[in-house]
Amino acid sequence: MSRKDRKRRQEEERQRLAESNAQVQERIVKSATEQANASRRWKWIAAGGGTLIIILTVVFVVNARVAAQQPGMYDSFAQCLTEKGVVVYGALATCKYTQAQANMFGNSFKYLDYRDYREYEGLPRITITPTWLIDDQRYERVQSFERLSALTGCPVR
Repeated sequence: MSRKDRKRRQEEERQRLAESNAQVQERIVKSATEQANASRRWKWIAAGGGTLIIILTVVFVVNARVAAQQPGMYDSFAQCLTEKGVVVYGALATCKYTQAQANMFGNSFKYLDYRDYREYEGLPRITITPTWLIDDQRYERVQSFERLSALTGCPVR
């Protein structure tokens, strides 16, 4: 093989290597660009998800406040019970039965004379919640509106 042929082959080999290096660099740049784009997409998705959570939380809080200010279906009934001196003792924070009784009244529960059973003084200790005190008589457990109405004369409206 002549010197010219060797030089030509070496030059061709250098060109192939240069082209190969250029292709590798192009792939590296392309891969880095794709990773950067994917990272940006995830950041936008995370930001959008966080924003959505904040918006939903605000909507929930506003709805809860508006709902709490709405008149209840049993406002006049609850007010009548309180006017008649009816007291309900319970444990709203921990007793599912007291919570069920409160849920029956809905927004009207705020008109009842409700007291935490631990603060009760006078008669023997409250052991069952809710306990209703009507005309110095104790009625334990959840009471229906019909029973409360019959005991007090307050119409259910």
